[in-house]
Amino acid sequence: MHRTPPSTPPNEPDYEGWLTARLRHYLGRPVAADVAFAEYGLDSVAALSLYGDIEEEFGPLIDPTDIWDYPTVRELTRYLQLRDIRPCGGRRIRAAFVFTGQGCQHPGMTAGLYMHSTGYRGYLDEAADVLRPYTGRSVVDLILSGDRRIHRTAFTQPALFAVQYALARTLEEAGVRPVAVLGHGIGEYAAATAAGALPLADAARLVALRGAFMQYLPSSDGGMMATCAAPYEATEAIAGEPGVVIGAVNAARATVLSGERAGLERVRVRLEERGIRCTLLEVSHPFQSPLMEPMLPRFEAVARRLPGSAPQLPYYSTVHGRLTTQPLYAPYWSRQITAPVRFADAARQLLDQETPSHVVEIGPRVVLTPFVRRMGGSAGPVCLGVCRGPESNAVDLAGVLSALDAGPLSDPLVRA
Repeated sequence: MHRTPPSTPPNEPDYEGWLTARLRHYLGRPVAADVAFAEYGLDSVAALSLYGDIEEEFGPLIDPTDIWDYPTVRELTRYLQLRDIRPCGGRRIRAAFVFTGQGCQHPGMTAGLYMHSTGYRGYLDEAADVLRPYTGRSVVDLILSGDRRIHRTAFTQPALFAVQYALARTLEEAGVRPVAVLGHGIGEYAAATAAGALPLADAARLVALRGAFMQYLPSSDGGMMATCAAPYEATEAIAGEPGVVIGAVNAARATVLSGERAGLERVRVRLEERGIRCTLLEVSHPFQSPLMEPMLPRFEAVARRLPGSAPQLPYYSTVHGRLTTQPLYAPYWSRQITAPVRFADAARQLLDQETPSHVVEIGPRVVLTPFVRRMGGSAGPVCLGVCRGPESNAVDLAGVLSALDAGPLSDPLVRA
C-alpha cells in the first residue's frame, strides 16, 4: 500500500502556491510546477530577489544557491518543507531524526503500534511488500508472530528497515519533517530514504541482499565487544592485534571493537586491567570489520545497478563522521559495510550545525538518544524515542507527536 502525506500538513505554509505567485510576479506569466526556472528565463537577479522574498516570508530556510539546486516549483517546495522551522506553540520545532542500528530489534517490535494505528500499519505493509521478493516472507508476519528468527541477520536488517521507514513516514504524515537525518549502521538506509537519496524500492533491495549476503558468509570466529574506552584507549589496546579493529565510536567513552574472538578476548583482559568495562555482544558476525570483505563483490554487483542520488536535506554520514552532500551510490554503501560507524563525530556536528530543538530516535527501542542527550548537555535538544521498547504502542507515539506540536495520528484504531 502506498500512502502520501497531506499536501499541506498542519500549520505548514502553502509553499507551492506562494512560490507560484511570486514567480508569476517576476516572470509576468504563469509557471508550471515541474518546469525549470531557467526555461522561463529567470535570471540571477530575479533568483536573488526570490531568495530574499523567501527569507522575509518564512525565515532563513535556504541559501541563495538553493534556487538553482532545486530549480522547479515542485522541487523547491519539497526542499522548503524539509527545511521547515514553522512556529508551533511559541516555539520553533526543528526535529532531527536519528535511525538506530542493528541490535535494537526484538520479537514483536512495534506490534502494538501496528495494531492500533492504520497509518503506521499502511506504511509497514508497504515496506514489507517491497521487501518480500527478497526475504521470501512478509517481515510483518515475522514481527507479529514473535519469531526469534528476527535476530538472524538476513531477517533483522530488512525488518529494521521496514520499521524505521514506517515510523518516519508516520511522523511525516503527522506534519513532522526532519531538518536533518543521521543513521547508525543499517539505519543509514532508512535515513537515506527519508532524505530522498534512495527510493524505497532500491533501498529495500540493497538492505535485503546486504542482510542475506552477511548471513551466509562462511562461518568465522569473529565477534564484537562494547567498551567504556575512549577511542585513543581502544586504539592502544588493539595495537598488535591485526584481527581487531574499532567498529564504532558512539560517544566519548563508548567504543565498540570488532574482529577475531581470540583477539577480542586478549583486548578485554588489557582493558579490564585498566578498570575499563567491556561487554561481549551477542552478534552473528564481526560487523564493521575487514572480516566482512568476502561479501563485498556480490553486494557491489547489485549496488552498481542502482544509481542513488544526493540527499535532499542535511544527511550526517556515520561513514564520514560529518555532513555529506555527495550522491549515496555503490561506493558509499560498499564502504559502509567495513568502515567504523563514526556516530559520535556525526552527531556532534549535527548538533552544532543544525541546532535542532528535538532529536527523535527512529527505531523499535531507545539506544542512541542517551548519547545525544549527554553530548548536548543541559542546553541541548529534547531527546525523544518514538518507541521505548517492547510495550510501546500508539499512545507513546501520540505523546511524541504532542511534544513536537504535530497533528494526531491518521485514522487511529481504537481497541474494542
